[in-house]
Parts: sequence; structure tokens; C-alpha cells
Amino acid sequence: MSVYDVLIVGGGPAGLTAGLYACRAGLKTLLVERSLFGGQIVNARRIDNYPGFPDGIAGFELATLMHQQAIKYGLETMNTEVTGVRRMGNFITSTTSGDFESQALIIAAGSEYRRLKVPGEEKLLGRGVSYCATCDGFLFRDVDVAVVGGGDTALTDALELSQHANNVYVIHRRDELRAAQALQKQAFQKKGLKFIWNTVVEEILGEDKVTGIRLRNTKTGELWTLNVAGVFVAIGLEPNSRAFANIVSLDDAGHIVTNELMATFTPGVFAAGDIRRNSPRQVSSAVGDGATAALSAFRYLRQERQPLIHRPT
Repeated sequence: MSVYDVLIVGGGPAGLTAGLYACRAGLKTLLVERSLFGGQIVNARRIDNYPGFPDGIAGFELATLMHQQAIKYGLETMNTEVTGVRRMGNFITSTTSGDFESQALIIAAGSEYRRLKVPGEEKLLGRGVSYCATCDGFLFRDVDVAVVGGGDTALTDALELSQHANNVYVIHRRDELRAAQALQKQAFQKKGLKFIWNTVVEEILGEDKVTGIRLRNTKTGELWTLNVAGVFVAIGLEPNSRAFANIVSLDDAGHIVTNELMATFTPGVFAAGDIRRNSPRQVSSAVGDGATAALSAFRYLRQERQPLIHRPT
């Protein structure tokens, strides 16, 4: 088993940036990703808030460019799923393709948006179905959209979308919100925000793009259709942190706890991007996290490798 200086788990913006910086620092680095390189951004039809692209850029294109740049500088990548990590002097990362040994570990496995799991959701992803109002809200100027959820994220998304959309319908399965009172007060006072209570989404309608949603009242069972051009799902995130729970500290929501240098409580283990606590969940912040994690890993390894210096006798 060859030993890597750094092993990175996750091929989103945080992981790819960490790989780029680690390789440019001369570290032998392997990045493992269970799905598509680029992470969540590959689903974004257009990203308008990433610096350097004033006309926006397709999420898949940005992800491809990040991947190409990282491997240009020597990053090794592999599609495989991590099943666990243990420490035996170095770190042994177990995957569905075998075990890999490394002296440092960067966890950038991200989070997954909770899905509605209704017909039309997967089919229309990126064509009216979104999980990020900050990323995609600009695309829905002067049309009607729906936000599904009743927590802080849902109301934050609804307020963001109200800057662009004509009407924003907040659909919640209960008759009261779970969001903070300050957010509720702001939302209830916002013109253009309309609340639909005790209601769930049964189906997202449309062929090439979203044209509406099929709704069901949870109390009466009544079915009806709401015509909207976009559906923003805001029912929570699930950090992909389960495989690392034995070597890092997790908060109540399952996010990895780090300091400002992306270091966890385990020396040599760093976390970056959406998986860490208090992440803003933006491409630009994930890139910053990845760079910080790689530089921290480099400093950690340099200190570990530094030879003992003896005074001359």
C-alpha cells in the first residue's frame, strides 16, 4: 500500500481546491469522490455569484475546470465511496475500492440536500427545481416561485427570492413555522410572500421546465395545482459525516467541528466546505476552506517531518 501525504475525501469545490493547493505545495495527494467531481454545483444551471465570471458560468462547466486544473498539477483522483477511517500511526481510509494510507486527511465530503422524493423532482432538477436560492434566485426574475419548508433556511430563501420573483409561495406542512421569530416577523411583513399552510407537494409538474406543483392539504386531503416557474426545496441538509464520527467531533446536526484553520480535534485531520460547522454553503467559501485546509495540512506535515537538530559538541 503506497502512502500519500494527503488524502482528500470529496470532489466538490472545497476538495478540488484543497487538492490543487496540496499538489502545488509538493504533496503527494489522492482525492476520492463517490459521485461526480464538482459536487452540488454540477446541478446548478448557472452560477452568477462566483468571482471572475461576470456573465455567470454553468455549474458543470465550473466543476470541470476546477477538476482539470487540479489534475494538471498532479492530483490523483478516484471514484469510490469511503466507508470508514482509522488511525494506525498514519490514517487508513477504507473505501469500496480498498484501503488507502495517508499522513494527513482532509474531509470535504459535503452535505446532501434533503429531497421531497416526489415525481418530477429529479427530472426537473436544474430546470426549475433548486436547493439554493442564493445560487439560482436571479434566474427567476418577475415570475412566481414556491419555497418548500418552514425553518430558517426556507424563510431566508423566500426573502432572497422576493428580491427577484413576482410572488413567492411558502409551502409548509404545518400551521406554524419553525424559523426564528425575527425571520418570521420579517417574512410576514414582506410584500409578495404568501404562505400556504398544512400543505405538502405531491408532484412537480413540467416537461422541459417546471410549470407548476401538485399540492395536497394535509387536513382535508384536497388536491390542487399551483402554477409556478420554480420550486426551491429547503427542508434541511444532511452532512456526509457518518463515516468520520470516530475521528472528529460533530455538532448536533452532524457537521464537523473545526477551528478557523479547518483543523479538527484530531491532529492531521482537517475539514472543509459544507460538511464543517457554520459553513456559509457557497462555492466561494468552500474554495477558501479548501485552500486553508491544504495549507494547514502542509504546515502539519512539515512540522511532523522536520528532523531533530542537535547542538554541535
